[in-house]
Amino acid sequence: MTLGGLLFRIGAGLAVIAALALGLWLYARAWAPSRDQFPVQGVAISSDNGTVEWGTLAAQGTDFAYIRAAFNGTQRDPAFAANLRGVRTAGMRYGALIDFSLCRRPSDQATAFMTTVPRDNAALPPVIRLAFEPGCKARPGRDQLLSDLNTLINLIEGQAGKPALLNLTEDFDKAYDIGSGINRTLWLDGNFFPPDYATKPWVMWTASDMRHIDGVDGPVRWNVVTP
Repeated sequence: MTLGGLLFRIGAGLAVIAALALGLWLYARAWAPSRDQFPVQGVAISSDNGTVEWGTLAAQGTDFAYIRAAFNGTQRDPAFAANLRGVRTAGMRYGALIDFSLCRRPSDQATAFMTTVPRDNAALPPVIRLAFEPGCKARPGRDQLLSDLNTLINLIEGQAGKPALLNLTEDFDKAYDIGSGINRTLWLDGNFFPPDYATKPWVMWTASDMRHIDGVDGPVRWNVVTP
């Protein structure tokens, strides 16, 4: 085989690989679990997603939305109020979410949440997302962590009037075994494949954090509810 022929074959092979990679990427952007298996599906939204066209999301079959209210321990999400108005106007079910921080006192985190989120009997249960926060190096012992988390849960539930939901990442659960330490409903993560890392069954699943849909910038966390 001539050098030119070899280079042609290599180029053709690379083109095929690139086409397959593009196809997989496009598939991942659009993928969601079957509605036959998971009839109720929705998004998690924060200021990172820019201005949201809530009517467009509702028209595409988004059944509910969880909106971030606070993060980095005590920082309020600047888009929460606008997102709350938008989701209500669109007629979608909605709830509020806080990103838990190992570097802030639970009482301060609860204050950030409660002063951002109004009392609302129509809202879904509040969510506490448990993931290791970039820039926070604190790693308290399990007993201290469970104590702090229980404090935050009690304060948030006192305002919401309903039990909180814990959105738990796999690495956080491996570090602290939250599922066996706190008796609350779990929401787990796992792109494309249902998660199995907690010590008790999940009720919600982040099926993809890569999905792109009209009406919102960038990828969204697409979530499903067990039937």
